[in-house]
Amino acid sequence: MADTATTPRPTTAATGAGRGTSGQGSGLGSDHGATTIADTVVSKIAGIAARDISGVHALGGGAARAVGALRERIPGGRVNHSQGVSVEVGERQAAVDIELIAEYGAPIADLASAVRRNVISSVERMTGLQVTEVNIEVSDIHLPEDDDQDEEKHVTRVQ
Repeated sequence: MADTATTPRPTTAATGAGRGTSGQGSGLGSDHGATTIADTVVSKIAGIAARDISGVHALGGGAARAVGALRERIPGGRVNHSQGVSVEVGERQAAVDIELIAEYGAPIADLASAVRRNVISSVERMTGLQVTEVNIEVSDIHLPEDDDQDEEKHVTRVQ
């Protein structure tokens, strides 16, 4: 993940002073100021873009999904769109890592390619950052009978 910052704080796009770029190509810097894009913005965009692809069951590993399910059940709780996504954002570039659960039967190579393409397109279009890489880890396959087992656990014992 070259040319990216590893600090967790928001990154400010430079105007290119001293580099001879004047912010050209990034759309983030100008003679009138700079635009700051936080890591969380890029991770949410990437998470939503990944979930939009047919064949993606969920993002994140088992522990992250369990915490996310608890968070959603709390009144006023929201869906964490950046779950399973980590990013590194630099001045003009971003790198994205995604952990996902694939639906059984989905061709994984095609799924990863579609997710990668959609994430790159969405992040670059919305932020003006160049996406240098999108690394995808398929950590599990969701089976149809997994839903049946979850429903059986929630059946009440008394009427």
